[in-house]
Amino acid sequence: MDTRRKILTSTAALALGLARPLALVTGHFDVLRAEHARELESIRRRTGAATLMVAVLPLPGELLNQRARAELVAAMRMVDYVVTADGADLDPLIAALAPSSVARLEEADARRTRQLVEHVHRRQIR
Repeated sequence: MDTRRKILTSTAALALGLARPLALVTGHFDVLRAEHARELESIRRRTGAATLMVAVLPLPGELLNQRARAELVAAMRMVDYVVTADGADLDPLIAALAPSSVARLEEADARRTRQLVEHVHRRQIR
């Protein structure tokens, strides 16, 4: 299966008859790590979501562009659909989709990226 087919525009996501309950997860996913997979699986299980949708958000200073990050997230088996959104589109998208739960991972993503950078810097000093 070409997992890029799981990537939808906001308009297509709204037109799609999504199985409920719907869990929506937002984040940057700039460096996709095993922690992301564990967290997404946990959210799906904890919420009992029939559909898990991820909104990949823009990030200043990103390592990978937004489309590339969306493709990586779409390749994860626990993710049903991915949308890309900017900050202005996100709140209206959440309101229109009316998910049963929303998990915002932007702060966790920033923390994970800082930890990775610190880890790399420590290894370079040795």
